[in-house]
This record gives sequence, C-alpha cells and structure tokens, in this order.
Amino acid sequence: MAISLHAAFVPSCQQILTGMDGMITKAEAHIAEHELTDADLIDARLADDMWNLPWHVRACWMHSAYTFGQMAGGEFTPDFTTVPDSWETMRAMIVDAHTKLGALSEDEVEALGDKTIGFVMGGKRLMEFTGQNFLLSFNQPNFYFHATTFYDILRHKGVALTKMDFMGPARVKV
Repeated sequence: MAISLHAAFVPSCQQILTGMDGMITKAEAHIAEHELTDADLIDARLADDMWNLPWHVRACWMHSAYTFGQMAGGEFTPDFTTVPDSWETMRAMIVDAHTKLGALSEDEVEALGDKTIGFVMGGKRLMEFTGQNFLLSFNQPNFYFHATTFYDILRHKGVALTKMDFMGPARVKV
C-alpha cells in the first residue's frame, strides 16, 4: 500500500502538536505545584548555546504549518520574527499550526511533491529540494528535533512527563 505525502507528514505533526499542548498544561500545573514562576520554565534551555523553550514551539510551527505557505512560492525562508513569550502565546501558535495543517487537502500537499523548493537564508539560496524531499528530509526531522527538545527541557526542569505525553493521541484502529 502506497502512502501519500499528506499522510506521511500532516497527521503525525498534528499528533505531536496535540502532545505539546498537553505538555504546556502539565508545565503550568508544575509551576503552581512547586511555587515557581513562568520564567523558570519559559527561559529554560538545555545548553547555553541552545534556544529556550518558546523557540522550540516557534520552530515546530515553522516546520509544519508555515512550511506550506512558503512552499507554494517555491522557496522556504525561516521565520525568526516573533517568538511566543507566554504559555498562552505558545499554545496559540500550536493551535494555529494544528488548524492550518487540518485545512490542507491531500491534493494540495501532493501537488507540492515534485515542485522545486529552494531553501533561502540570509537572502541566499543554499539548497534545492523536491517538495517531497523538503518535507520528509528537512522539515520533518527539524519538527521532531524541536518537539523533542521542548519535551526534554520540561523534563529537565522536573515536569512529570512520559513518552505518551510527547506522542499525543495515537491514531489507533477503531
């Protein structure tokens, strides 16, 4: 059985985004329970030269929903403009990504599969991909890296999370 590009990318991103939303809820509860401030978690990072927690939400948004708007024009330029600064703005970015992904039709995603996509940073076209390879070999690994780092930062700061929190709702047979 062949799998569509849409099926290989969109539902899995939505699943992990749902998990991230749940992790925010647990992070907020952890703050209240341990009498911490929001900044204790929001400003956290795994290493001094890595992004803090909200940047990883931004990157997940960028490597999922934002991607498709960029691909339509044949180029992808990362967006580093607005980083969420609160639990509410992180949650809103997650909801936005989930909603925009849900609005994509299978035909829309499949139409991008053979399209040439240029990766542009600093005004320079650094790489070219087919749409399929861009989604599956660049965006998908980036998405999972940042979602995992989001989870890891929260775990490192003591939030009681499990692998199932990361995974979100599995798409089980009904």
